[in-house]
Amino acid sequence: MAKLKKHDISGKELGEIEVKDDLLEVTLSSQTIKNYLVALRNNTRQWSANTKGKAQVNHSNMKPRPQKGTGNARQGSLSSPQFRGGGIVHGPKPKSELNFKVNRKEKKAVIHALLAEKIKEGKVHLLVAPEMEKPKTKPMVSFMQALQIHGKRSLFLTGTEKKEFPISIRNIPRTEFTPVEALNGYDLALAQEIVVTESALEGLLRVLGGNK
Repeated sequence: MAKLKKHDISGKELGEIEVKDDLLEVTLSSQTIKNYLVALRNNTRQWSANTKGKAQVNHSNMKPRPQKGTGNARQGSLSSPQFRGGGIVHGPKPKSELNFKVNRKEKKAVIHALLAEKIKEGKVHLLVAPEMEKPKTKPMVSFMQALQIHGKRSLFLTGTEKKEFPISIRNIPRTEFTPVEALNGYDLALAQEIVVTESALEGLLRVLGGNK
């Protein structure tokens, strides 16, 4: 049975939360995880790059020079690709058909598998977040240093905390935050350490298929 250690903002350990083994038993192929991550990244691309061809650029149809008598190669139009301001050959065009559909059950299974793996490795920590009247980055840095995760790529999963709490995190290098309801597999795959606030614990266990 895996355990999540609970800490206060000073890094002092306050206790442990047990996570049942059946919530961490996930059988999922690495190819399924890869397919989900690739689809997720491709769907964030705009695919909006657009270039004009020879027939689309706004140029005169006059020849740049006489066809005969100059000793140079014949040229038909200033809109040809070899001239400045001419059309682009085989340039990128918008590609709306390259978006990938991600199955909802597959998405949940991948997030479940990645999160279970982080818990088994002891990379998930529980934080009793204090009430903040104004944003303070220094206590958050001290907390991360106490847990020896400062400098690592860290992800904070928040719940009902006020806006002052995530604002206190955003200036720390290599540290990101997201509401537990908006958690996605790409953020999980990148994170080396995960910190879950106490108010987000119920949502975390819901992702694992359990309850508080």
